[in-house]
Amino acid sequence: MSDEMYHQSSLLRDRRIHVVDGDLATCEALSILFRLEGFQTAYSLDAGQFLAALEQRRPDVIVLNLRVGAESGLALLRRIKAMRNTMPVFMLADYPQVEAAVMAIKLGASDVVSKPIDTESFLAGIFEALRADPLTYFTGAPRRGVEVYGFAQLTPREREVLQLITNGQSNKEAGRALGISPRTVEVHRARVMEKLGARNTADLMRIVLTG
Repeated sequence: MSDEMYHQSSLLRDRRIHVVDGDLATCEALSILFRLEGFQTAYSLDAGQFLAALEQRRPDVIVLNLRVGAESGLALLRRIKAMRNTMPVFMLADYPQVEAAVMAIKLGASDVVSKPIDTESFLAGIFEALRADPLTYFTGAPRRGVEVYGFAQLTPREREVLQLITNGQSNKEAGRALGISPRTVEVHRARVMEKLGARNTADLMRIVLTG
């Protein structure tokens, strides 16, 4: 993560992103990604669950699949935009869908992102959308507050290792992705677990997802 994006994340610590996707693994992976960037997160596996959550609290960003179970994500996008709010909505496509993507943009989506997701580009788009809305982006000093489970103590490299580990990658796979040795990954992993108070990988997942 770049220094600029790290600074941005510190300014957005109480911003919430709600992921709406019928695939639990996608919801969990994106929740981890966003939490590591300083966001609060929530996710829903179907439209009904999302709409009920929306009545309780409106998020600052919505990440919505073009297909949510038997429901059309485009229909849900229309409902969201009919509320006349400024929440950026990013659409997810399980595979390239040109026609649906064009329609989503016409309906007001900020962008359409196809899986597998380019996380760096995706995060940059989210930060850009929030920065464009003065109501949701802080331009002053970051708010003081209790850091969630010590995430602020992690170095950028430790955050990268944590993301890969919680995505199910082994030390060897994570090392290959980051261009470092498995042993170095193991060292970073041990430091991450110590800082977050995790006893094992399952515990680490629980901390990241519920923190």
